[in-house]
Parts: sequence; C-alpha cells; structure tokens
Amino acid sequence: MHILVHPLKGEPFDPKVIQESEKKLGKVLDIYEERLSKAKYLAGDFFSLADLSHLPFTHYWINQVKKEYMLRERKHVSAWWDDISNRPSWKKVLLLYKYPI
Repeated sequence: MHILVHPLKGEPFDPKVIQESEKKLGKVLDIYEERLSKAKYLAGDFFSLADLSHLPFTHYWINQVKKEYMLRERKHVSAWWDDISNRPSWKKVLLLYKYPI
C-alpha cells in the first residue's frame, strides 16, 4: 500500500513500512528461488495459474516501482520471470492495455 497506492493517491507513505515489506518480499522470493531451482514453474514443470497470477503485479513492480533488482538477484526467479513475462499471450495483454513491454 505504501509504495503502490499511497503515491498514486497523493497520500503520505512511511519509508519504514516500505523497507519492512521489501524484506518480507525478499524472504518470499528466496522461497521461490528454492522452488524454482527444482522446477521450471511454481507448481511444477508446467505453466499454471500459480505463475499467471504473478504477471500483473510483478510487471507493475518492475516497471513502475523500479524494483527489478529484487528478481534479478535470484537466478532462478529471474529466469522464471523472463519465461513467463515473454509469453505471447502476456505481451498481447500489455499491448491491448498500452502498458510498457
């Protein structure tokens, strides 16, 4: 909320809350890194809703919030993101809604 919603609404945000939330997200990404070291996708070796559900928020996180480094620091998470975000269907969604690719 503090990094995504508050700035859009012109409301004040708390940098301490943002820092704490980024730490928590880092821990989740570490779990993903471990999981993705054993399987191509989050639910196994097939693309599923588990992966699909990450596309909108992660795209925003990378392109608008500029936090791509959090993914790129993790080899398997980075490869997973490159894979799912380069799917033709996702690129079509971005073009339909005029989001930066």
